[in-house]
Amino acid sequence: MTDDGRRDASRDSPVRPADARRSPGAPLAASHRPSSLLTRVVAVVGASWLILIGAVLAVSAVLALALHFALTALPQASSTRTEVRPTPDVLLAVKSLARLETQSFHLERVVDLSDHEAHVFGLVQAKDAILLVAVGDVVAGVDLQALTAADVSTDWPAKRAVLHLPPPSVFSATLDEKATRVYSRTTDLLAVRHEDLEDRARTEAVRSMEQAAIDRGILDHARSDAERALTGLLRSVGFTDVQIVWQRN
Repeated sequence: MTDDGRRDASRDSPVRPADARRSPGAPLAASHRPSSLLTRVVAVVGASWLILIGAVLAVSAVLALALHFALTALPQASSTRTEVRPTPDVLLAVKSLARLETQSFHLERVVDLSDHEAHVFGLVQAKDAILLVAVGDVVAGVDLQALTAADVSTDWPAKRAVLHLPPPSVFSATLDEKATRVYSRTTDLLAVRHEDLEDRARTEAVRSMEQAAIDRGILDHARSDAERALTGLLRSVGFTDVQIVWQRN
């Protein structure tokens, strides 16, 4: 068959290439319809659940707000009960001072602290050392919190009062952090550096300051100042004869 005959036969054929391509695609388009319908159903159901959850949250918020306003408007119940017990006026006045701080010493102390180490059977010596310049305050006084009615005796007609007081003591010994400083810190090549050396030096500074204040008579000064302060207090309320008896340690 010639080429002209083939062209004529293809023109006369009832099936065209375009038709052949569309025919297999028709069922394929139809197969997507159930999937598209399922997607729409899921979207509608999801939107319904979101609307329902939002409505529940809104109702809960309204109820919580209404409950808050209702509880705020109600009067608050109280179970506190106040009981007043009469106590001697002199004892009350003395105990109100609690801790009578009568004397304060401002001290400076230089602490030279070092840890020595031996190496190579004691032939090589090494040390970790610190030189701390410590400044602090030591406060002493009389603790009046432990007083009882038996420690105070009064005679109003005679205007006489007798106090039995505990001995004075050191209340506190503290460092002035702004003035306290490390003057030097050295660690030999073979020595182990101890990070707690400064803390130990500070502890030693506080201990030595307290002992130095006691040696310089801070407790005696505290006793004298306490006697003067309490005598003036009792005389201000009407007593003319005031005696203070110091208890033993």
